[in-house]
Amino acid sequence: MKIAVYPGTFNPITNGHTDLVERASHLFDQIIVAVGTSRQKNNTLPNERRVELATEVLAHIDNVEVRPFDTLLTDFVKKCDANIILRGLRTVADFEYEFQLVGMNRVLAPNIETVFLAPAEHLSYISSTLVREIASYGGDISKFVHPLVAISMSEE
Repeated sequence: MKIAVYPGTFNPITNGHTDLVERASHLFDQIIVAVGTSRQKNNTLPNERRVELATEVLAHIDNVEVRPFDTLLTDFVKKCDANIILRGLRTVADFEYEFQLVGMNRVLAPNIETVFLAPAEHLSYISSTLVREIASYGGDISKFVHPLVAISMSEE
């Protein structure tokens, strides 16, 4: 069974994330969306709420499970009996950062492979950071996120 772990803070989960999971669901037997905390990022939405939103937004995909995590990613992947890390690439800047992560993860866990997918072209400009910024100024984020996420962000 091919199990892929798709890690991120998903703060918030965007239409780009959803697109990536939908397409990956045809490539893997199971996808575990790992909602993590980051000491480097400002998590506007509490982790529990991000897990709830991701679960609701991705509920239409049968082979997807959403789990929280707050450990080293390679440890979490092993705990899930997975050997694939799924990552999204939008820009060249993403690639440079992700390439560093791949190298570190290979040293930490040589048996875990990383697979990259690019979002659909019409979604490639969306980032959680930009969505949070637009929302912080009261802007309309409905074109970038699921309606449940837009409502939740407006309540924050």
